[in-house]
Amino acid sequence: MSLRSTTSSSMHERRWLILAVLGIAQLMVVLDATIVNIALPSAQQSLGFSDDSRQWVVTAYALAFGSLLLLGGRIGDLFGRKRALIIGLLGFAVASALAGFAQSFEMLVAGRALQGAFGALLAPAALSLLTTTFSDPAERGRAFGIYGAIAGGGAAVGLLLGGVLTEYLDWRSTLFVNLIFAVPAALAAFVLLINERPAVRPKLDVPGTLAATFGLFALVYGFASAETNGWSASITIASLAAGVMLLIVFVVLQARGKHPLLPLRVVTDRDRGGSYVAMGLAGAGMFGVFLFLTFYLQRTLGFSPLQSGLAFLPLTAAIMVTATLVSTRILPRTGPRPLIPTGMLLAGLAMLLLTRVGVDTGYADHVLPALLLMGSGMGLIFAPAMATATGGVGAEDAGVASAMVNTSQQIGGSIGTALLSTLSATSATTYVAGHGGPSRDVLAAAAVHGYTTAFWWSAAIFMVGAVVTAALLRSGAQELDSAAAEPAFAH
Repeated sequence: MSLRSTTSSSMHERRWLILAVLGIAQLMVVLDATIVNIALPSAQQSLGFSDDSRQWVVTAYALAFGSLLLLGGRIGDLFGRKRALIIGLLGFAVASALAGFAQSFEMLVAGRALQGAFGALLAPAALSLLTTTFSDPAERGRAFGIYGAIAGGGAAVGLLLGGVLTEYLDWRSTLFVNLIFAVPAALAAFVLLINERPAVRPKLDVPGTLAATFGLFALVYGFASAETNGWSASITIASLAAGVMLLIVFVVLQARGKHPLLPLRVVTDRDRGGSYVAMGLAGAGMFGVFLFLTFYLQRTLGFSPLQSGLAFLPLTAAIMVTATLVSTRILPRTGPRPLIPTGMLLAGLAMLLLTRVGVDTGYADHVLPALLLMGSGMGLIFAPAMATATGGVGAEDAGVASAMVNTSQQIGGSIGTALLSTLSATSATTYVAGHGGPSRDVLAAAAVHGYTTAFWWSAAIFMVGAVVTAALLRSGAQELDSAAAEPAFAH
């Protein structure tokens, strides 16, 4: 038996244990985008930073994560995904400890940025390892169902865990908890995985890497600036313009380069391209739930952080059930085309239901049905999109194809946060001006009006997503390229 076959066989025998490790890694990365949100008021009081500075605790993570994902994916392809995953996990643990021990605002932000950087290394490594570990179509569907459920529900889990830890311990525990995830996962990965590196290692595309990294950084920074400073601010316009220009340069470099960071064949396939679009639009639209519904539950309905986290559990449960069922029973027979657009429509309908909330409406009759519908929609989107985006791609490109999944979701989330926050704030301000000024009742109604405006726009994003993905995705089950399922690597 060849060394390559032995490697594949031993990995295959441990595949479900490997899935558990990869699932923990993915959960940690996704929940860290939201777990700190609920703890922010406590952290602000403890360290004494201003309201204007507060967003950087969240933005620092998003900036580093979003801008370094493509580089992180290619590093895994070039130097071995086991190595990338373990370094990413241990680095994430160290960064979390640094942020948890922070004695100043600057130290906290630096720790969060480091978390994002190491997350950009481990997230694509985890997804590409999943792609190359599961070769049987039925098992592959089950694995992607579980993984997609974690990706879709992890943010809600972060809200719940953040609420529990903040309420019963303190804000620092929301950072230290990552050590409980990262260190055991790194040890298990060291034992279970076999490091595979390319038999012939291509050169790293330095110009393309620089263009992609700084382009994505400028784009994410621009949208973060729009949320804080407004769309007309010079820093917002300059950042967005620089980001677009650098990404255009990146595409030109990828078309002409001998060893491109992101081979264009990865994204020009209709099914993969449609899946990346689906992840981006879903990321943009779903922030209408996590961001504004959290505000509504806490500020309008008076929920505690823990109650808010518990309120999102039905969404997580619906994602997990739907994603697993779809990936194992339906996707192998139908392909992604009937599933992803349907998921977009269901998510859009959920947003329309949420536009009915008011100052005096309840959770059970107005919020819960929308969460269940939204979870079902997300389950129909995430698992099929992830499986399709990474299926049929050569093993040498599995890391960067996986990175594009995370990049699409991250950029979509940044756009959604900035766009919906701006629209919501403008709507609330206009409401106050048109209703006689800022009395207590008017301010409460204005806040809800701002949230429902965001829900309307979020519904529109999902409806556009339904049309676009239906046009892009091909009918019929996707044929899995065996090259993607069997790693073309040597020790």
